[in-house]
Amino acid sequence: MRDTYSVPFQQVLDRITPHLPPYLRKIEATAYGRVCFEFAPFTGCEKEPAKPQSYYDDARLTYVAESEDQAEHRIRTIARDVLDDLYRQANKRWQDAAYVAELRRVVRDAPDRWRAYEREAKALEAAYAYLRTAEAGREWLAAISRLVDAQDRTRAAAAAFDARAADIADAQYRHLYADLGHAQALAQAGYPEAKDWHVGDGWGGYFRDGLAAKVDHLIEEQERHLAKVRRLSGTT
Repeated sequence: MRDTYSVPFQQVLDRITPHLPPYLRKIEATAYGRVCFEFAPFTGCEKEPAKPQSYYDDARLTYVAESEDQAEHRIRTIARDVLDDLYRQANKRWQDAAYVAELRRVVRDAPDRWRAYEREAKALEAAYAYLRTAEAGREWLAAISRLVDAQDRTRAAAAAFDARAADIADAQYRHLYADLGHAQALAQAGYPEAKDWHVGDGWGGYFRDGLAAKVDHLIEEQERHLAKVRRLSGTT
C-alpha cells in the first residue's frame, strides 16, 4: 500500500468512509505514513469480508490518469489502496476465525476417541513387551492370544479416531491458506492437547495416513518379529 504522506489522511478518510465495514473499530494513519486498522473479533460464521458494491460504483474512486488530474489521481489511488489493504487484512482475520469455527464443529468427541486409543495402545505395548519375559514362555499361546486381542482393540480404537480425524484433516486442507497453523487453530478451538493427535491427511473427501494405517504398520512389525522368533527358535 502506498503511504499517505502526499495526501492529508482526512481527505483519504472522507473518500473511503462510505465503504468502511461495520466490523472496523478503528482506523488511523501512523507517523510513518501507513494506515492501521482495528477490527471487532470475527466468529468465522459471518459472510466473508469483501469490498462492497458501493466501492466499485463510487465515481470519486474511479481511476483518473495522472496526466489528467494529478491531485485526483493521487488521492484516488491512495484511497483505493487503503480500502484494498483494509479488506485484505479483514479477510485474513476472518479466514483464521472460520478455520477455528469449523474445527469446533467437526472435532466433536475426538478427544475421547484419542484417549480411548491411547489406553488400548498402552495395553498393546504391554502385551508385546510381556512376550520378552520368561513368564511368557510358560504360557506362550495364551500370551500370543492376548497380544492379538490387544492388536484388534487398538486397531478398532484407531479406526474410531480416524472417523473424526478425516473431518479435521479435510478442514485443515480447506483452510490451508489461513495464517494459523494446524496446532494453533486446534488450540484456539479449545483443544490444545490436539498437538499430539495423529490426524493424517485429507482433501476433497479423500483421507490417508491416518491412525489406523499407523497401527497396521506397527502390527505388521510385531508379526514379522514373532515370525522371525518362531523361525530361529524352531517353534511352530
